[in-house]
Amino acid sequence: MRRALLLLTLTILATTTAASADAQSLKRRFSQLFIFGPGDDPLFLSGSANPNNPIPIQAHGSHYVPAAVSQNGALIGFLSEALAAAVANAPTGSTSGGETFRFEGGVPVRTSNSAGPIFAERAQTLGRGRLLTGYWRNSFGFRSLRGVPLEAIDLIFTHENVDFAGCDETAGGDCTQMGVPTLENDIILFRLGLDLDVTVNSFYATYGVTDRLDVGIVLPLVYTHFSGGSRAQVIPFGGPTAAHFFDGTPENPTLSAARQVGGSAFGLGDVLLRAKGLLRRSERVNVALLGDLRFATGDTDNLLGSGNFAARALLVVSGRSGDFSPHVNVGYAYRAGDLQPDGVLATVGFDHLMGKGVTLAADLLSDLQVGRSPLHLPETVHFDTPFTREVRPTAIPDIRDDLVNGSFGAKYTPRDGLFLVANVLVPLNQGGLRPRAAYTLGVEYTF
Repeated sequence: MRRALLLLTLTILATTTAASADAQSLKRRFSQLFIFGPGDDPLFLSGSANPNNPIPIQAHGSHYVPAAVSQNGALIGFLSEALAAAVANAPTGSTSGGETFRFEGGVPVRTSNSAGPIFAERAQTLGRGRLLTGYWRNSFGFRSLRGVPLEAIDLIFTHENVDFAGCDETAGGDCTQMGVPTLENDIILFRLGLDLDVTVNSFYATYGVTDRLDVGIVLPLVYTHFSGGSRAQVIPFGGPTAAHFFDGTPENPTLSAARQVGGSAFGLGDVLLRAKGLLRRSERVNVALLGDLRFATGDTDNLLGSGNFAARALLVVSGRSGDFSPHVNVGYAYRAGDLQPDGVLATVGFDHLMGKGVTLAADLLSDLQVGRSPLHLPETVHFDTPFTREVRPTAIPDIRDDLVNGSFGAKYTPRDGLFLVANVLVPLNQGGLRPRAAYTLGVEYTF
């Protein structure tokens, strides 16, 4: 045990140091998908700004930077916060998986038949002096954002609304209107393709302080891999020569550009402390209260943690009828910070001892956001001339980021005290950043 704890400590220190040693964070690398020329300005048109081109053309090099900065910032913030929340809220094992007992006259009495749920909670506690240890590996391949495939996120960048001395006379109209001068109608079509894969290796332990109180800790080691590509295409509104282009000349412009980036990070995620107290105990129905605290120990710039403190409180009710054990969890999640909303939590499901050493577990898990999402996307752009029209900068819908998942798994007990776990988590709605499925493999041992 001492060797295992020492190895775990050294692993955490080594991986945390390795993650922080990379000077260029994953968030920084993501922002490079919007940069196609020299410098750090997104969608800076180095061709239009080339000093060898006519002076009037040079002024057009930065006309998409304000819109790109706004949309780039909104999208980076949206994606990174959604991913950070998904990583930080990766489900962990039940606090009292495996066998549960209470002591009567110094003799242990079993309080459950099955090996318990996987991601849900049951009210039974481990029993005084008992210890549950476990390792879980959760794998997420994120593939959609609010139902939009990550491999094909389409964006439209619009020209800034320019107003300069003599503009009215030059353009023959009111330059405060979008579309005056006519070059403001040029747009840039942008296709973003992302591949985000996260693996959370969770080491955890729960200890039975008394027959009615369990306390525990979860130490997650997170691996995040990101790769992406982008392609931008200038769509001129009209005119004999181009004013906005990535390279070339007004007579022979290069109107498209592409970029590929990638990277990975590995380190300590957000550490979780938790406790569960048994409020009511009987043969058929048990009631408990669970609370946990999640600390912002993960590196948010490398998408290893949420960057904010979070806390949950759950009322846990579980029943027992022979080998069948239904359960209900209802509670509230508080999340500090401005970009991750609080949530109302609800879980319903069961675990059932199917045969000797085999427990089936199934749950419906939900995390329903409180209030309007703080992750705002760019608003629709209105053009006034030469005709009225609207352009939506992104196809990502403005919907709630409620999370509803189905959990299906099993526990196998090859010998007393040892439990092998396998589970699949399937999204049942389109809110938030979601994988097609999330897979879990784990092992638990009780002493």
